[in-house]
Amino acid sequence: MALTDSLGNLVDFRLMPGQAHDLRAVPDLIERLCADHLLADRAFDADWLRSALDKQDITPVIPPKSNRRFPATFDKETYKWRHLIENYFGKLKENRGIALRSCKTDQSFAAFISLAATILQLR
Repeated sequence: MALTDSLGNLVDFRLMPGQAHDLRAVPDLIERLCADHLLADRAFDADWLRSALDKQDITPVIPPKSNRRFPATFDKETYKWRHLIENYFGKLKENRGIALRSCKTDQSFAAFISLAATILQLR
């Protein structure tokens, strides 16, 4: 789970177990978030997340799930910028150790992600 800025640079991340839903890490990531918009995919379409973002004066740009009875609206033009997040994950996965998750512990894997993010930032 990663949070990037508007240029696609890593701001913060959380390691999640493979069987856990990504929404579990969101409260920690948005707790001190200072932004105008939050772009996320359909998996993050939850009422509690939308209300938490509204309390922080952050506009959620999240497409609604197809099974919603009353789908929420979102800015489709702003949502097009979400590709920067996907591009960032692609850059991170250029490192074979991250793509294959070859580190034995979560601590070493998180350190490797931090190191790769720092190198990407310096480029």
